[in-house]
Amino acid sequence: MKAIAIIQSRINSTRLPGKALSIIGGKALTYHVIERAKAIEGLHKIILATGIGKENQPLIDLANSCSIDSFMGSEDDVLERFYLASKNIDCDYIIRITGDNPLIDHISASSALKKAYRYSADHCTTEGIPLGTGVEVIKKEALMRAYLEGKEPHHREHVTPYIKEHPEIFYLLKNKSELTNPFPDLRLTVDTAEDLELIKIIYERLYQGRPILLQEVFELIKSEPDLTKINSHIEQRPMTHYSHG
Repeated sequence: MKAIAIIQSRINSTRLPGKALSIIGGKALTYHVIERAKAIEGLHKIILATGIGKENQPLIDLANSCSIDSFMGSEDDVLERFYLASKNIDCDYIIRITGDNPLIDHISASSALKKAYRYSADHCTTEGIPLGTGVEVIKKEALMRAYLEGKEPHHREHVTPYIKEHPEIFYLLKNKSELTNPFPDLRLTVDTAEDLELIKIIYERLYQGRPILLQEVFELIKSEPDLTKINSHIEQRPMTHYSHG
């Protein structure tokens, strides 16, 4: 079995333009996403997939500097972008990572990939972890079918809704995190200025040149519970848990 990761990211953002290159912990946000993707066990390749607009060239340059592949495709049809980025690559599974999540849990991502392999799942995500720390493990065959059959705008923009809407066709699997999440409403995605403020503080406190562990984030929040107030009022838009970029 072979797996790749595709990081979807672009410079333009409705709520927080330019966030992909925002500096946290001394590095661009997207750098941290790439660093954490590299920590996922069992990956054969990582691709940063962005839109074709010239404003996205800095992301291509960043991918090159991090020694990963890159791809430029449709700005809005992200499902097509994933399809074309992976079409000619020999792999069985694709891990979908969104570029505004600089705290993806590489440990649960690794276990979700192993579980998908074991049960030949079409789609696997991890339950019990905060918003912004999860990834989606997708069988390449399922992605190809979604590309061919998913016709609604939200199917194209958010990549996997067609798969999740048809459990009679696809084998959907849930992975369980080994961690107990004491903060079920914790937001660790970057969608607004408040989200970015919280992430910057977490990186200032915890980043030491290696991926921060989710357990370390929990311990920080336990010691400084007021940190959750920074972005607790933000309303999550529908279908955005895994959908930016």
